Amino acid sequence: MLICGIDPGIGRLGYALLEQKSGKSRALQFGCLETPSTMPLPQRLLSLYQQLTEIMTAQPAAVAIEALFFNKNVRTAFSVAEARGVVLLLCAQRNIPVFEYTPPEVKMAVVGYGRAEKRQVQIMLKRTLDLEELPRPDDAADALAIAFCHAQVAQFKQRLSQGGGVTV
Repeated sequence: MLICGIDPGIGRLGYALLEQKSGKSRALQFGCLETPSTMPLPQRLLSLYQQLTEIMTAQPAAVAIEALFFNKNVRTAFSVAEARGVVLLLCAQRNIPVFEYTPPEVKMAVVGYGRAEKRQVQIMLKRTLDLEELPRPDDAADALAIAFCHAQVAQFKQRLSQGGGVTV
């Protein structure tokens, strides 16, 4: 299964393509899509849409995206929401199911601790995915972690549906 992870943002949107096969995850590609702050908002959203369209030619089976949360900066929250809208529109057009995960859920899936530091997540991704170096920049690492989180959740749900159960 091919999973696309997205860490939404208007200036920098992190993305990752992760392959989940026979219980193993492998990072195929990850990076950031950027739009200049000098560009008008409608053109920035169009640019993100066009760049994401290229990435979606890989035909992922699912898109995992960070759930929107409001912090103190409302302006940032709105721009993140607009970027998420572009992602959701593209997924709807291509009938790609979307799964949302909160940062603590992602950290729990990658590190086993929902309040892990960003660097701990990057170190665990490097080890688990056998990467040569820590995934960077942060937005790309976050997208990779979100994709990995979905791979873990999907694998768990598949085991449950096959009657594998959970042993404690």
